[in-house]
Amino acid sequence: MVRKVLITAAYLALGLGANPAVAQDLSGLLTGEMRGLVVHDSPATTSALPFELADGSEASLAVYQGQYVLLNFWATWCAPCREEMPSLQNLQTELGGDNFRVVTLATGRNPPQAIQRFFDEIGVTNLPQHRDINQQIAREMGIFGLPITVILNPEGQEIARLRGDAHWDSPEAIAVIEALLAGQS
Repeated sequence: MVRKVLITAAYLALGLGANPAVAQDLSGLLTGEMRGLVVHDSPATTSALPFELADGSEASLAVYQGQYVLLNFWATWCAPCREEMPSLQNLQTELGGDNFRVVTLATGRNPPQAIQRFFDEIGVTNLPQHRDINQQIAREMGIFGLPITVILNPEGQEIARLRGDAHWDSPEAIAVIEALLAGQS
């Protein structure tokens, strides 16, 4: 009951303010699975470097501007990533759409066949198989260790970061994303 009251209060505060500074005030929701989420005081610039899409073409994070993005850095050899990935798929299934997207970026040596095998083995079907081949984006964004997940605002800036794995389909994680989306104008 107390949790529902806190979530409702956060929704109301975000809805009334509907600006980036208010949308980042998530402190009341950083419990349970999200207690390790570090929300930045001010948005940080992200990488403009290209990554490789599953079809071999290139894109950058700029293609996701206009929506909140949960960007997960991972690798095929990473055991915690294997545990976390199904919850990322569940989050995309539940909340993904025009305003929010889960984006996965395999960093380092992750051949396309290994990524496909990894996804097949754990039953992931709705997440992108992007590759940061030479870890350029990870280095530029200060990604040390895996998994690391960053949340980008609709302007493409990093507003929060979580080091280590999490259950992104947990009530706490969903409440954080829903609060961000409720604050979007």
